[in-house]
Amino acid sequence: MKYWQVGIILAVLAVCGYAIITHPPGAFAVRQQGEHTPAPTSAPRDITLRFVGDIMLSRSVGDTMRVLNDWRWPFALIASTTRSADLIFGNLETTISSRGFASGCGFCFRADPRAAESLKFAGFDVVSIANNHIMDYGLVALEDTIALLASHSISSVGGGRTLQDARGPVIRTVRDTRIAYLAYTDMLPASKRATATSAGVNLYDADAMVEDISRARSLADIVVVSFHTGTEYEPKHNALQERIYHGAIDAGADLVIGHHPHVVQELERYKNGWIAYSLGNFVFDQNWSDATRRGAMLDVIVRDNKIISVASRAIDISRQYQPSLH
Repeated sequence: MKYWQVGIILAVLAVCGYAIITHPPGAFAVRQQGEHTPAPTSAPRDITLRFVGDIMLSRSVGDTMRVLNDWRWPFALIASTTRSADLIFGNLETTISSRGFASGCGFCFRADPRAAESLKFAGFDVVSIANNHIMDYGLVALEDTIALLASHSISSVGGGRTLQDARGPVIRTVRDTRIAYLAYTDMLPASKRATATSAGVNLYDADAMVEDISRARSLADIVVVSFHTGTEYEPKHNALQERIYHGAIDAGADLVIGHHPHVVQELERYKNGWIAYSLGNFVFDQNWSDATRRGAMLDVIVRDNKIISVASRAIDISRQYQPSLH
């Protein structure tokens, strides 16, 4: 064997020996063609659904906004909180229009169209219009309200241009979780009910509500029912509220949100659902009592398409009609 051949063999042995010393067998895996290292994953973020009580942007509240020329005024102290939720819902206890004529209402509410900006500023996603004041100025004001809300990307539920619209659920999707909202009231006469060809409100009918909830259940992961009824200024719910709200949970709703008493009522766990009998006022000019100047904000946490917690936070309403966290 030639000297130069011996030299090559020795060199090869030296390289192999070094590789064995520095990279012993099993110290690393060979990456196959097409294999990739998966990116680290984080746990899915919980979804916060937030609910507040009655919102009235007319009368003294509207006068204050007009004098100040500040159409965000009612929510100035709490907008950062309302906007921080994934979805925020309230009961809109007024029409928003410059048209129509007051009829059949002792206290008639109609807010300036510019007041819709305040709801957008506060981050509202869905509002119920199934209440005893949405028809104060007739069909034209109702239709204006629906259109104004839509122009600010706010969904209205519980009323519509036809009965199909009024009964239909509003469905919002947050990170693949679908939330369905339905709304009803029994505080108006049958003449105010939406029909197949005319606008109006979704008035309560037990059989229809069961059908609506069943349909919403098939379309969504969480079903929320808003209901406008009860005894005004009474801190405890009545038998009618309990029967209706329990019926909604029995039909498949996950959550029932009550309005109309203008004071806060009980929070109840019933079977697999939750009931807030009344969240009281949120923006209102009822300054005559401590009870009407307090409300509740409900925070509902959803994880993996299920409600995992429900918590109520106290709201104070100032003499200038501005809500803030207690």
